[in-house]
Amino acid sequence: MRGVVMYAPGDVRVEDVEEPTILAPTDAIIALSATCICGSDLWPYRGADDVDEPFHMGHEYVGIVEEIGDAVRTIEPGQFVVGSFFASDNTCEICRAGYQTSCVNREVLGTTGRAQAQRMRVPLADGTLVATPGIPSDDLVPSLLAASDVLGTGWFGAVAAEAGPGKTVAVVGDGAVGLMAILAAKEPGAERIIAMSRHGSRQRLAREFGATDVVEERGAAGVARIKELTGGLGAHSVVEAVGTQESTMQAIASTRPGGHVGYVGVLHGVELRGDDVFMTHVHLHGGPAPVRRFLPELIDLIWTRKINPGRVFDLELPIDRAAEGYRAMDERTAIKVLLRP
Repeated sequence: MRGVVMYAPGDVRVEDVEEPTILAPTDAIIALSATCICGSDLWPYRGADDVDEPFHMGHEYVGIVEEIGDAVRTIEPGQFVVGSFFASDNTCEICRAGYQTSCVNREVLGTTGRAQAQRMRVPLADGTLVATPGIPSDDLVPSLLAASDVLGTGWFGAVAAEAGPGKTVAVVGDGAVGLMAILAAKEPGAERIIAMSRHGSRQRLAREFGATDVVEERGAAGVARIKELTGGLGAHSVVEAVGTQESTMQAIASTRPGGHVGYVGVLHGVELRGDDVFMTHVHLHGGPAPVRRFLPELIDLIWTRKINPGRVFDLELPIDRAAEGYRAMDERTAIKVLLRP
């Protein structure tokens, strides 16, 4: 089958790779209907993460179950399923508390989950995969794919930041996750949603998803603008969706005392001193999003066409042109690239 392999920063190839097989009785094999390139895939692509050996890329996926292991009970061949970038049993105490990405039996699909391919193996299928009510129409597939990671991650960012009715929410980062956090903040009724973005196409999509204001400034100037918009207090809720030192400090400084920061950007080189947070009275909560917690709700919202997160995909390519998709996202000419196997 065809699969995407990264050999070195900037070196992405599509090759004939080995077909997946059942390795454990809890596994499932799915034929992918769609996959995509994630912003986190750009960290190794840009050299920020080491590429010591060829990586079989991808961790966002939807498709049809082809085969299941002997121990799989709730997923059946022929079902259309959505899964998370962490495999979890969904039964342990941590999973039941809603933190499936810290499942005691978790398996990290991560960047190298092999989802940018025609088929993939999903461990712990019963706890990881959620079946849709039927086979979706083709126009729903991009939105269901978004639920696999960026929508679920943006959703967790908004939940961790305690976005809700009457609150002002600011989102640091205008990539796919940040845009999904805007959509997620709108759903529970946030009164004001501030998108921090310098890019016209992303600003337009942010407003479509629910942003009421756009702030183009960054760093200290961005913080000052948030304070100006909020009577000098800062936002009640801030979602950090980038993962750099600058974006993290911008998020904390944009939050009012007693407010909440939901951080879901993959952290790179971020260091916090006690002095950075002690006097702020800001709550910090985040980490790798427990997407599995939200999948049933997100699938229902998509299936009933109450939300359309698939709009975040602004470039669709066949999988054999994946290298072109990586370049487009790296050069910021595309927000998020969908790949059709």
